Amino acid sequence: MPAEWEPHEATWIGWPHNRSDWPGKFAAIPWVYGEIVRRIAAGEIVRILVGSKELESKAVRLLSRVGVDPSRVAFFRIPTDRGWTRDFGPIFVRRERPKREAGVAGFGFNAWARYPNWRKDAGVAARAAKALGVPFLPVRFRGKRVVLEGGAIEVNGQGTLIATEECLLDPEVQVRNPGMARKGMEEVFRTFLGVTNVIWLGKGIAGDDTHGHVDDLCRFTGPRTVVLCREGDPKDANHRVLEENRERLASARLEDGSRPEVVALPMPAPLRFDGIRMPASYANFYVCNAAVLVPTFNDPNDRIALGILSELFRDRPVVGIHAVDLVWGFGTLHCLTQQQPALVRGKGFSAPSL
Repeated sequence: MPAEWEPHEATWIGWPHNRSDWPGKFAAIPWVYGEIVRRIAAGEIVRILVGSKELESKAVRLLSRVGVDPSRVAFFRIPTDRGWTRDFGPIFVRRERPKREAGVAGFGFNAWARYPNWRKDAGVAARAAKALGVPFLPVRFRGKRVVLEGGAIEVNGQGTLIATEECLLDPEVQVRNPGMARKGMEEVFRTFLGVTNVIWLGKGIAGDDTHGHVDDLCRFTGPRTVVLCREGDPKDANHRVLEENRERLASARLEDGSRPEVVALPMPAPLRFDGIRMPASYANFYVCNAAVLVPTFNDPNDRIALGILSELFRDRPVVGIHAVDLVWGFGTLHCLTQQQPALVRGKGFSAPSL
Protein backbone atom coordinates (compact mmCIF):
# COMPACT_ATOMS: atom_id res chain seq x y z
CA MET A 1 0.00 0.00 0.00
CA PRO A 2 1.60 3.30 -1.09
CA ALA A 3 1.98 6.23 1.28
CA GLU A 4 -0.58 9.00 0.96
CA TRP A 5 1.97 11.64 -0.06
CA GLU A 6 3.10 9.65 -3.10
CA PRO A 7 1.72 10.94 -6.45
CA HIS A 8 -1.99 10.41 -7.02
CA GLU A 9 -3.89 9.70 -10.18
CA ALA A 10 -7.09 10.70 -8.43
CA THR A 11 -8.98 11.17 -5.18
CA TRP A 12 -12.29 9.39 -4.53
CA ILE A 13 -15.04 11.11 -2.60
CA GLY A 14 -18.73 10.36 -2.03
CA TRP A 15 -21.02 13.34 -2.57
CA PRO A 16 -23.02 14.05 0.64
CA HIS A 17 -26.68 13.10 0.63
CA ASN A 18 -27.52 11.50 3.98
CA ARG A 19 -28.96 14.31 6.06
CA SER A 20 -28.94 12.18 9.21
CA ASP A 21 -25.15 12.42 9.26
CA TRP A 22 -25.34 16.17 9.91
CA PRO A 23 -28.72 16.79 11.55
CA GLY A 24 -29.52 20.49 11.56
CA LYS A 25 -26.31 21.36 9.67
CA PHE A 26 -26.64 19.58 6.33
CA ALA A 27 -27.23 22.74 4.25
CA ALA A 28 -23.63 23.85 4.80
CA ILE A 29 -22.02 20.49 4.04
CA PRO A 30 -22.13 20.41 0.21
CA TRP A 31 -20.40 23.81 0.19
CA VAL A 32 -17.60 22.43 2.36
CA TYR A 33 -17.27 19.53 -0.07
CA GLY A 34 -17.15 22.02 -2.92
CA GLU A 35 -14.13 23.74 -1.41
CA ILE A 36 -12.43 20.39 -0.77
CA VAL A 37 -12.99 19.29 -4.38
CA ARG A 38 -11.72 22.64 -5.68
CA ARG A 39 -8.47 22.29 -3.75
CA ILE A 40 -7.90 18.66 -4.72
CA ALA A 41 -8.80 19.18 -8.39
CA ALA A 42 -5.94 21.66 -8.74
CA GLY A 43 -3.54 18.71 -8.80
CA GLU A 44 -5.46 15.56 -9.73
CA ILE A 45 -8.77 14.14 -10.91
CA VAL A 46 -11.57 13.93 -8.34
CA ARG A 47 -13.74 10.84 -8.77
CA ILE A 48 -17.11 11.46 -7.15
CA LEU A 49 -19.59 8.77 -6.12
CA VAL A 50 -23.23 9.68 -6.72
CA GLY A 51 -26.27 7.45 -6.45
CA SER A 52 -28.54 9.22 -8.90
CA LYS A 53 -28.72 11.58 -11.84
CA GLU A 54 -30.38 14.17 -9.60
CA LEU A 55 -27.54 14.10 -7.05
CA GLU A 56 -24.98 14.38 -9.82
CA SER A 57 -26.78 17.42 -11.24
CA LYS A 58 -26.79 19.10 -7.84
CA ALA A 59 -23.07 18.42 -7.43
CA VAL A 60 -22.29 19.75 -10.93
CA ARG A 61 -24.15 23.00 -10.25
CA LEU A 62 -22.47 23.58 -6.91
CA LEU A 63 -18.97 22.74 -8.18
CA SER A 64 -19.48 25.13 -11.09
CA ARG A 65 -20.41 27.91 -8.67
CA VAL A 66 -17.25 27.43 -6.59
CA GLY A 67 -15.02 27.42 -9.67
CA VAL A 68 -14.12 23.76 -10.15
CA ASP A 69 -12.88 22.90 -13.66
CA PRO A 70 -15.37 20.25 -14.88
CA SER A 71 -12.60 18.46 -16.80
CA ARG A 72 -10.97 17.66 -13.43
CA VAL A 73 -14.04 15.81 -12.09
CA ALA A 74 -15.45 12.40 -13.01
CA PHE A 75 -18.75 11.08 -11.65
CA PHE A 76 -19.40 7.41 -10.92
CA ARG A 77 -23.02 6.31 -10.56
CA ILE A 78 -22.36 4.13 -7.54
CA PRO A 79 -24.84 4.49 -4.66
CA THR A 80 -23.67 4.91 -1.07
CA ASP A 81 -25.33 4.82 2.33
CA ARG A 82 -23.15 7.60 3.74
CA GLY A 83 -20.15 9.66 2.69
CA TRP A 84 -17.13 8.38 4.58
CA THR A 85 -15.19 7.16 1.56
CA ARG A 86 -11.94 6.60 3.47
CA ASP A 87 -13.53 3.67 5.25
CA PHE A 88 -15.51 1.90 2.52
CA GLY A 89 -13.84 3.16 -0.66
CA PRO A 90 -11.19 1.34 -2.71
CA ILE A 91 -7.90 0.78 -0.87
CA PHE A 92 -5.34 0.65 -3.66
CA VAL A 93 -2.27 -1.57 -3.52
CA ARG A 94 0.56 -2.03 -6.00
CA ARG A 95 3.20 -4.48 -6.97
CA GLU A 96 6.47 -3.73 -8.72
CA ARG A 97 7.25 -7.08 -10.38
CA PRO A 98 6.98 -8.45 -12.99
CA LYS A 99 5.59 -5.02 -13.89
CA ARG A 100 4.27 -2.06 -11.94
CA GLU A 101 0.52 -2.37 -11.58
CA ALA A 102 -2.36 -1.63 -9.21
CA GLY A 103 -5.26 -3.47 -7.64
CA VAL A 104 -7.87 -2.91 -4.93
CA ALA A 105 -7.57 -4.72 -1.60
CA GLY A 106 -11.12 -5.98 -1.08
CA PHE A 107 -11.74 -5.58 2.64
CA GLY A 108 -15.26 -5.94 4.00
CA PHE A 109 -17.21 -3.08 5.55
CA ASN A 110 -19.95 -3.21 8.21
CA ALA A 111 -20.37 0.46 9.24
CA TRP A 112 -17.79 0.29 12.03
CA ALA A 113 -19.77 -2.57 13.61
CA ARG A 114 -22.10 0.13 14.87
CA TYR A 115 -24.71 1.31 12.34
CA PRO A 116 -27.36 -0.63 10.38
CA ASN A 117 -26.98 1.14 7.02
CA TRP A 118 -23.91 -0.19 5.25
CA ARG A 119 -24.78 -2.57 2.42
CA LYS A 120 -24.45 0.00 -0.38
CA ASP A 121 -21.16 1.26 1.09
CA ALA A 122 -19.88 -2.31 1.33
CA GLY A 123 -20.19 -2.72 -2.44
CA VAL A 124 -18.37 0.47 -3.46
CA ALA A 125 -14.78 -0.84 -3.60
CA ALA A 126 -15.62 -3.75 -5.90
CA ARG A 127 -17.69 -1.55 -8.20
CA ALA A 128 -14.96 1.07 -8.34
CA ALA A 129 -12.36 -1.56 -9.25
CA LYS A 130 -14.62 -2.87 -12.01
CA ALA A 131 -15.19 0.64 -13.36
CA LEU A 132 -11.44 1.25 -13.51
CA GLY A 133 -10.62 -2.18 -14.93
CA VAL A 134 -8.27 -3.11 -12.09
CA PRO A 135 -8.24 -6.36 -10.10
CA PHE A 136 -10.37 -6.61 -6.98
CA LEU A 137 -8.65 -8.83 -4.40
CA PRO A 138 -11.08 -10.12 -1.74
CA VAL A 139 -9.34 -10.17 1.63
CA ARG A 140 -10.04 -13.37 3.55
CA PHE A 141 -8.49 -14.98 6.56
CA ARG A 142 -9.16 -18.66 7.12
CA GLY A 143 -12.09 -18.47 4.74
CA LYS A 144 -13.77 -15.42 6.30
CA ARG A 145 -13.93 -11.95 4.79
CA VAL A 146 -11.81 -9.48 6.76
CA VAL A 147 -13.48 -6.21 7.74
CA LEU A 148 -11.22 -3.17 7.82
CA GLU A 149 -11.78 0.57 7.34
CA GLY A 150 -9.21 2.78 5.67
CA GLY A 151 -9.20 5.17 8.64
CA ALA A 152 -8.09 2.35 10.95
CA ILE A 153 -4.63 2.09 9.36
CA GLU A 154 -1.77 4.45 8.54
CA VAL A 155 1.19 3.42 6.36
CA ASN A 156 4.53 4.93 5.36
CA GLY A 157 4.76 3.05 2.05
CA GLN A 158 7.96 1.36 3.19
CA GLY A 159 6.47 -1.53 5.16
CA THR A 160 5.33 0.02 8.46
CA LEU A 161 1.69 0.33 9.50
CA ILE A 162 0.22 2.03 12.58
CA ALA A 163 -3.12 1.02 14.11
CA THR A 164 -4.81 1.01 17.52
CA GLU A 165 -5.62 -2.01 19.63
CA GLU A 166 -8.91 -0.38 20.64
CA CYS A 167 -10.18 -0.40 17.06
CA LEU A 168 -8.89 -3.70 15.70
CA LEU A 169 -8.32 -5.94 18.72
CA ASP A 170 -11.11 -5.11 21.19
CA PRO A 171 -12.97 -8.42 21.77
CA GLU A 172 -16.21 -6.84 23.01
CA VAL A 173 -16.88 -3.36 21.58
CA GLN A 174 -17.58 -2.75 17.85
CA VAL A 175 -15.89 -6.02 16.94
CA ARG A 176 -15.15 -6.12 13.21
CA ASN A 177 -13.64 -9.60 13.03
CA PRO A 178 -14.80 -11.83 15.92
CA GLY A 179 -12.15 -14.23 17.11
CA MET A 180 -9.35 -12.63 15.12
CA ALA A 181 -6.26 -11.92 17.22
CA ARG A 182 -3.22 -9.70 16.76
CA LYS A 183 -1.21 -12.36 14.92
CA GLY A 184 -3.97 -12.92 12.38
CA MET A 185 -4.40 -9.20 11.76
CA GLU A 186 -0.68 -8.77 11.20
CA GLU A 187 -0.70 -11.70 8.78
CA VAL A 188 -3.46 -9.99 6.79
CA PHE A 189 -1.48 -6.74 6.71
CA ARG A 190 1.60 -8.56 5.48
CA THR A 191 -0.17 -10.58 2.80
CA PHE A 192 -2.52 -7.97 1.36
CA LEU A 193 -0.82 -4.62 2.12
CA GLY A 194 2.85 -5.59 2.01
CA VAL A 195 3.36 -4.60 5.65
CA THR A 196 6.38 -6.08 7.41
CA ASN A 197 6.16 -4.06 10.61
CA VAL A 198 3.15 -3.02 12.75
CA ILE A 199 3.19 -0.35 15.46
CA TRP A 200 0.26 -0.89 17.83
CA LEU A 201 -1.00 2.13 19.71
CA GLY A 202 -3.57 1.90 22.50
CA LYS A 203 -6.78 3.91 22.34
CA GLY A 204 -8.27 6.59 20.12
CA ILE A 205 -9.57 10.03 21.00
CA ALA A 206 -12.76 11.02 22.81
CA GLY A 207 -15.85 11.47 20.65
CA ASP A 208 -14.70 9.03 17.97
CA ASP A 209 -17.63 6.77 17.14
CA THR A 210 -15.36 4.40 15.18
CA HIS A 211 -13.84 3.19 18.47
CA GLY A 212 -10.24 4.17 17.88
CA HIS A 213 -9.40 5.09 14.29
CA VAL A 214 -5.74 6.00 14.04
CA ASP A 215 -6.31 8.83 11.54
CA ASP A 216 -7.63 11.02 14.36
CA LEU A 217 -4.48 10.81 16.45
CA CYS A 218 -1.30 9.64 14.68
CA ARG A 219 -0.20 10.08 11.06
CA PHE A 220 2.92 9.61 9.00
CA THR A 221 4.20 12.80 7.36
CA GLY A 222 7.17 11.03 5.77
CA PRO A 223 8.77 7.58 5.76
CA ARG A 224 10.40 8.18 9.15
CA THR A 225 8.28 10.91 10.76
CA VAL A 226 4.91 10.82 12.49
CA VAL A 227 2.75 13.46 14.10
CA LEU A 228 0.99 12.44 17.29
CA CYS A 229 -1.73 14.55 18.85
CA ARG A 230 -1.04 15.94 22.30
CA GLU A 231 -3.51 17.29 24.84
CA GLY A 232 -1.96 19.68 27.38
CA ASP A 233 -4.91 19.79 29.78
CA PRO A 234 -4.47 16.93 32.28
CA LYS A 235 -8.20 17.07 33.05
CA ASP A 236 -9.20 16.41 29.46
CA ALA A 237 -10.27 12.89 28.51
CA ASN A 238 -7.65 12.77 25.75
CA HIS A 239 -4.66 13.68 27.91
CA ARG A 240 -3.80 10.29 29.38
CA VAL A 241 -4.75 8.37 26.24
CA LEU A 242 -2.41 10.42 24.06
CA GLU A 243 0.42 10.30 26.59
CA GLU A 244 0.17 6.52 26.72
CA ASN A 245 0.40 6.42 22.94
CA ARG A 246 3.44 8.69 23.12
CA GLU A 247 5.07 6.19 25.47
CA ARG A 248 4.39 3.40 23.01
CA LEU A 249 5.93 5.36 20.15
CA ALA A 250 9.01 6.07 22.27
CA SER A 251 9.90 2.37 22.07
CA ALA A 252 8.50 1.73 18.58
CA ARG A 253 10.65 0.79 15.59
CA LEU A 254 10.26 1.28 11.88
CA GLU A 255 10.67 -1.48 9.30
CA ASP A 256 14.46 -1.01 9.25
CA GLY A 257 14.80 -1.10 13.04
CA SER A 258 15.24 2.65 13.50
CA ARG A 259 13.08 4.80 15.74
CA PRO A 260 10.46 7.09 14.17
CA GLU A 261 10.76 10.82 14.71
CA VAL A 262 7.67 11.88 16.68
CA VAL A 263 6.36 15.44 16.34
CA ALA A 264 3.66 16.72 18.70
CA LEU A 265 0.50 18.12 17.10
CA PRO A 266 -1.85 20.10 19.37
CA MET A 267 -5.51 19.34 19.87
CA PRO A 268 -8.22 21.98 19.48
CA ALA A 269 -10.31 22.80 22.52
CA PRO A 270 -13.13 20.29 23.04
CA LEU A 271 -15.88 20.87 20.50
CA ARG A 272 -19.43 19.92 21.46
CA PHE A 273 -22.81 20.14 19.80
CA ASP A 274 -26.05 19.34 21.61
CA GLY A 275 -23.86 18.23 24.51
CA ILE A 276 -22.07 15.62 22.39
CA ARG A 277 -18.30 15.76 22.06
CA MET A 278 -17.01 15.71 18.50
CA PRO A 279 -13.75 14.00 17.40
CA ALA A 280 -12.14 17.28 16.35
CA SER A 281 -8.49 16.67 15.45
CA TYR A 282 -5.88 18.24 13.20
CA ALA A 283 -4.53 14.75 12.51
CA ASN A 284 -7.45 14.14 10.14
CA PHE A 285 -5.65 16.00 7.35
CA TYR A 286 -5.52 14.78 3.75
CA VAL A 287 -2.42 14.84 1.55
CA CYS A 288 -3.23 15.37 -2.14
CA ASN A 289 -0.99 16.33 -5.05
CA ALA A 290 -1.67 20.06 -4.85
CA ALA A 291 -1.85 20.60 -1.09
CA VAL A 292 -2.21 19.22 2.41
CA LEU A 293 -5.77 19.94 3.52
CA VAL A 294 -6.12 20.37 7.28
CA PRO A 295 -9.37 20.66 9.25
CA THR A 296 -9.66 23.86 11.30
CA PHE A 297 -12.07 24.63 14.13
CA ASN A 298 -12.04 28.38 14.85
CA ASP A 299 -9.50 27.60 17.55
CA PRO A 300 -6.24 29.36 18.57
CA ASN A 301 -4.40 26.10 17.88
CA ASP A 302 -5.47 26.16 14.23
CA ARG A 303 -2.53 28.37 13.33
CA ILE A 304 -0.08 26.31 15.38
CA ALA A 305 -1.17 23.05 13.76
CA LEU A 306 -0.96 24.54 10.26
CA GLY A 307 2.54 25.83 11.04
CA ILE A 308 3.76 22.45 12.28
CA LEU A 309 2.42 20.63 9.23
CA SER A 310 3.89 23.30 6.92
CA GLU A 311 7.32 22.52 8.32
CA LEU A 312 6.83 18.80 7.71
CA PHE A 313 5.30 19.06 4.22
CA ARG A 314 7.64 21.44 2.43
CA ASP A 315 6.83 20.21 -1.07
CA ARG A 316 3.23 21.48 -1.17
CA PRO A 317 1.13 24.17 0.54
CA VAL A 318 -0.75 23.41 3.74
CA VAL A 319 -4.31 24.74 3.56
CA GLY A 320 -6.89 25.00 6.32
CA ILE A 321 -10.48 23.90 5.61
CA HIS A 322 -13.19 25.08 8.01
CA ALA A 323 -14.56 21.87 9.59
CA VAL A 324 -16.76 22.94 12.50
CA ASP A 325 -19.89 21.90 10.60
CA LEU A 326 -18.24 18.91 8.95
CA VAL A 327 -17.13 17.29 12.22
CA TRP A 328 -20.76 17.10 13.36
CA GLY A 329 -20.79 13.99 11.14
CA PHE A 330 -18.04 12.51 13.40
CA GLY A 331 -15.37 12.86 10.74
CA THR A 332 -13.56 15.43 8.62
CA LEU A 333 -11.18 15.59 5.64
CA HIS A 334 -9.30 12.31 5.80
CA CYS A 335 -12.48 10.40 6.62
CA LEU A 336 -14.23 11.49 3.44
CA THR A 337 -11.37 11.05 0.93
CA GLN A 338 -9.51 8.05 -0.48
CA GLN A 339 -6.43 8.35 -2.69
CA GLN A 340 -5.78 6.45 -5.91
CA PRO A 341 -2.01 6.27 -6.54
CA ALA A 342 -0.55 7.18 -9.92
CA LEU A 343 0.27 3.70 -11.18
CA VAL A 344 0.12 1.72 -14.39
CA ARG A 345 -3.06 -0.37 -14.36
CA GLY A 346 -2.87 -4.07 -14.94
CA LYS A 347 -4.94 -7.22 -14.84
CA GLY A 348 -2.25 -9.62 -13.76
CA PHE A 349 -2.95 -9.46 -10.03
CA SER A 350 -4.46 -12.51 -8.40
CA ALA A 351 -5.78 -12.55 -4.86
CA PRO A 352 -3.46 -14.06 -2.25
CA SER A 353 -4.97 -16.39 0.29
CA LEU A 354 -4.56 -17.07 3.99
